[in-house]
Amino acid sequence: MPKNRTLKIAAGIAASFIGLAGTIIFLAAAKIISLGVAILMFVALVGMYVGFGILIAVYRLIGKLD
Repeated sequence: MPKNRTLKIAAGIAASFIGLAGTIIFLAAAKIISLGVAILMFVALVGMYVGFGILIAVYRLIGKLD
């Protein structure tokens, strides 16, 4: 995989994470959601990114076994 493509993918993932985290912070600052719910949403967001990252890594490793 070319390095330029890898950088674009990493930048896209980082931008989407920052956008979603920013949305959670905005909702908490506007008092639309409580602080406890905002923390829970942020923990869930981090968990999803870590979980899907592990899933993609395992998928790529299994693909190399064939």
